[in-house]
Amino acid sequence: MDTPSARLIAAAQQADPVRDALGRRLELRRPTALDKLRLLKAAGPSLAQNQPWLTIALFAASVASIDGVPVPPPASEAQIEGLVARLGDEGLAAVAEALAQTQAGPAEIAAAAGN
Repeated sequence: MDTPSARLIAAAQQADPVRDALGRRLELRRPTALDKLRLLKAAGPSLAQNQPWLTIALFAASVASIDGVPVPPPASEAQIEGLVARLGDEGLAAVAEALAQTQAGPAEIAAAAGN
């Protein structure tokens, strides 16, 4: 059932599509707390403490589709590395820039709700 609150949550989790330097269209999702927890589990105990690695993994996990082809959230270290390799420097740079520009705060979420 598509309720107003479900639409609001879905809108808050979606970011506008971006194009990377290679011209690929990347659709992004804003990771939820559960998404981040699952990413830490996929990374394992050692990599979960490696902040630079985890930052790149989070950027990769924020990609919902590449050129319209859905990208499932990675569930293992190998899947994270595969997605990072697929995105490359160009894709990761576009994701990092887009996420930095589209961080929705409480005011933006309230505005989207019509409050």
